[in-house]
Amino acid sequence: MNTGLTRRCFLGGGLAASSILLAGGLARAENAGGLEAMPITLARGVNAFPWFSLTREYPAPHTDYGEPPFQTQRPVPTRGDLQRLRQAGLDFIRLPVDPGPFLAAAPDRRRALLGTLSDAVALTLDCGLKLVVNLQVNGATHYWNQERLVSGPDAPGFAAYVTFAGEVAKLLAGFDQARVALEPINEPPQACDAISWPVMQQRLFETARRAAPDLTLIATGACGSMIRGLEALDPAPLLGQGPVLFTFHFYEPYLFSHQGAPWMREPVYRALNAVPWPAREGTLDRTLQAVRTRMAEDRTRPKAEADAAYKETVRLLQQYFDADPGRSFIDHYIDQAADWARRHRIPAGRVLMGEFGALRTDARYTASGAPDRARYIRDVRESAEARGFPWAFWNLFDGMGVMDDTTRQLDPAIIEALGLTLPR
Repeated sequence: MNTGLTRRCFLGGGLAASSILLAGGLARAENAGGLEAMPITLARGVNAFPWFSLTREYPAPHTDYGEPPFQTQRPVPTRGDLQRLRQAGLDFIRLPVDPGPFLAAAPDRRRALLGTLSDAVALTLDCGLKLVVNLQVNGATHYWNQERLVSGPDAPGFAAYVTFAGEVAKLLAGFDQARVALEPINEPPQACDAISWPVMQQRLFETARRAAPDLTLIATGACGSMIRGLEALDPAPLLGQGPVLFTFHFYEPYLFSHQGAPWMREPVYRALNAVPWPAREGTLDRTLQAVRTRMAEDRTRPKAEADAAYKETVRLLQQYFDADPGRSFIDHYIDQAADWARRHRIPAGRVLMGEFGALRTDARYTASGAPDRARYIRDVRESAEARGFPWAFWNLFDGMGVMDDTTRQLDPAIIEALGLTLPR
């Protein structure tokens, strides 16, 4: 994966009680600036994509959406689904919201869409779950995409995007501030140390704060919210202005987590499969044989392109098996986030691992084996918890999901890997 690029941009194990108390505890606490509302406390969550994602965008030159703007066949959690997630041991939902349909809508339609979002917030809270609303631009659209909205402070749609963030903050201000939060952007595309990103994030925060002074806002580093982006982030300007959490995403190594992902731009991922976790659970020869089989089944790729992709696959997989990644590999990365928090005296409970997961092999994808995927998810989850970080698994549905899109059955192996309990 390119630096800072993630799959969408380009392309019972609870936390220790001490971490929870550090993250929030009492409703308010005193600091040098006076009384400050404390941020929401989070522990274990799941992303609820595509509840307010997967749209019905009209093709160019149109810039609007159908009615309804979100695909009607997409999986949407029911009250029963949400209740079972709470029974399993989750305490919050991270809800990705594509701003495109809202920004494209006329005022009356926009208010109606915001009302639908408000209903979803109320339903989630009523099921005993907290909620993080995350504005997540769909990079696959032709108009309301990252380039137009969040590529820089002078992006043609950034001002409108900032205004929308304020509208969502105002909506959330009408709910219990100890149970809702706003993450104004998902995986910023700027370089890790881009000077433009702090400026953009400050504008988002200022607008949201005016609308909802006591609402928890969630800040992130650039380069796709990777740990490198968090390390480059100076949190000082965001502290003391109101309740704030910080977030990073974790999918390392991408050769494992994104094997078989058709949305990845790099040519090796298309046929990549049977990559084991940890590496010592398999061999280079077995994985390459599986890759060759997948390539032989793909008759759409020109031979020269396939040969080049296979050559690059051999090189990268040789590095993968030589490195022998396992739990210590994950710990090394997560420690970097923990070190950042310690340097800035930020309690671990205020640093959210907002996404992690791996693509599964099913009727749509040929990717990781089920035992390997479960081992990887367990290792990442346990590593984050050992450092006191709350987490949100990616995803509830789809190829990285924990719940079947149609049957709504929870995956027992992934529930166990997440340290949860399968509801009866």
